[in-house]
Amino acid sequence: MLQHIRNRAQGWIAKVIVALIAITFTFFGVESIVSVFTQSSDDAATVNGESIKKQSVELTLQRQMRSGQVSPDNENQARSEILDQLITRALMRQYANDHGLVFTKAQVDQLIVQLPEFQDQNNHFSKERFVRTLNSAGYTPNTFRTQLEEDMVITQLRQGLAASSFVLPGEVDRLAALQNQTRSFRYALIGPDALSKSVQVSDEDVENYYTQHKDQFTRPEQVKLNYILLDKQAMASDVSVTDDALKSAYDKRKADAPKRVSDIIISINDQQDDAAAREQAQSIESKLAEGASFADLAKRYSDDPGSASKGGDLGVVTEGIFGQTFDQQLGTLSEGQVSKPFKLDNAYHIIKVTGIQIDSFDALRPELRESLQNEQVASVFDDKAQKLKDDSYSAPNLSDVAQDLDLKLHESGWVGKDNDDPILGNADVIKAAFSNDVLDRNDVSQGYNSDVIELDGDHRLVLRVADYRPEQVLPLDQVRERIRSTLTLEQQQTQLATQASSAVSALKSGQTPSVSLNWQEADAVGRNDDSVPSELIDAAFQMPRPDNGPRFAHHQVGQKQAIVELQKVGSKESNQNDLDFVRSLASRVNQQIVVSALVERLHEQGKIDK
Repeated sequence: MLQHIRNRAQGWIAKVIVALIAITFTFFGVESIVSVFTQSSDDAATVNGESIKKQSVELTLQRQMRSGQVSPDNENQARSEILDQLITRALMRQYANDHGLVFTKAQVDQLIVQLPEFQDQNNHFSKERFVRTLNSAGYTPNTFRTQLEEDMVITQLRQGLAASSFVLPGEVDRLAALQNQTRSFRYALIGPDALSKSVQVSDEDVENYYTQHKDQFTRPEQVKLNYILLDKQAMASDVSVTDDALKSAYDKRKADAPKRVSDIIISINDQQDDAAAREQAQSIESKLAEGASFADLAKRYSDDPGSASKGGDLGVVTEGIFGQTFDQQLGTLSEGQVSKPFKLDNAYHIIKVTGIQIDSFDALRPELRESLQNEQVASVFDDKAQKLKDDSYSAPNLSDVAQDLDLKLHESGWVGKDNDDPILGNADVIKAAFSNDVLDRNDVSQGYNSDVIELDGDHRLVLRVADYRPEQVLPLDQVRERIRSTLTLEQQQTQLATQASSAVSALKSGQTPSVSLNWQEADAVGRNDDSVPSELIDAAFQMPRPDNGPRFAHHQVGQKQAIVELQKVGSKESNQNDLDFVRSLASRVNQQIVVSALVERLHEQGKIDK
């Protein structure tokens, strides 16, 4: 497809298409382009009449692939799972909405500014980081807000269901008894050195294993890549910034920083009408003008008991908490300044900025420098990214493109679809590298440069396949020693298990085992005890009670066999922390059962068409 388009990129058809696209962008925006090319795609599913678009499934899939949650090899399975998740999400949201659960836009805004992912190093909301983080995750601010609002509504539903579940005291006691149970046992470890004869793996054994397990020795298809990486941060680090520019940026940030505010509130109520409240507020304003203490006047006159006792202090106020009118008044004030009386919510307010929450200039200097560098290089980066896109589109190689843009041409080693390189392991990079347009599996030289890939807001990459090797079963000589080691270990474990089984049989009958056992004691061991290997604890707690004498068993522990003699089952005393833990654990399990039951019922009763 890409090759077909490129071959005709200079023709009149292309020019007409470009003109139509430009008109569509101008009048309707990018979403109309998407809709034009997705009109033929039907719904992925409908849930009680509500549509889940295929585009929503694909967007979610791409986000998960971009974040590394889904590998390209699992794309089809992940697509099915994502659709099921979106169906469940729609069912729960519909149920929540039907029962009056809401999460307002103001609450969404307040939550966003508090999320640590969107805060700078001073724990202040950063719009730049907000946009950059969303872009890298494949969201727009609007789509993120919508999803966050839905998430919180569903969270409210889950919390409501959780609050309806309970745990009986008897259940807590029984669970606590199980949790606090102890086991007293002794154990002996036998390893390969205890075997009576060494393991011998023949060449015939190796060859038979290779023939029967060739799928274990298949090397997946791999490519070597040439690629150009455009790094905004690297470009920005070369930009010089003056102290005057840094101080100006600091002053601007200070003007926008969260402010600590004190408020004197004069209420309009049955005892005091609007005119009387306004008159009192004006009287307080006059006292302030004469030099009276704001804190003293707040304690004496403010009708808000909570803040009045603290001299009117409201703490640090984030934009949006008290509404637009309050924000407008606050926005006009610098540190130490006092507003004129203004009316809000049946009261007159007089506010004072008592402090600004911002670090010192020197503390913020590195961050300010980085921010200004990014600002200065932004347009250059965008221009260079566009030129990278234009030049690489039809270039026969990437070396000339790299030279023209003064960028390094990188060369990779062999890269598979499952590599974990931070750059070449990116899902979009892998998808491009193994696409039919970029990779001609018959003749690598006939492949094309990839489209420019947006790794995140600060990085762009274009690649070309330099070499290719198909999926191949590795020859026996390359894996012979690996197979020999595997078979040696397997045969050792088989012989050790046989020897351990014989020893257990001898112990059960009161005889002395043929193998020498070096017993180690484990007295009153709990489930979470770290004095004994966890495999041994698991083994001891799986054994029946030794009511009529000790119990014996053997279990593999690493590359050894452990012979366990369970002697006694006891218990330790429960303290309040134990009971609290068990109660919390039981409560979480019950809550999950309640939520799962609701989801199951919604699926059964809902009208779902895939």
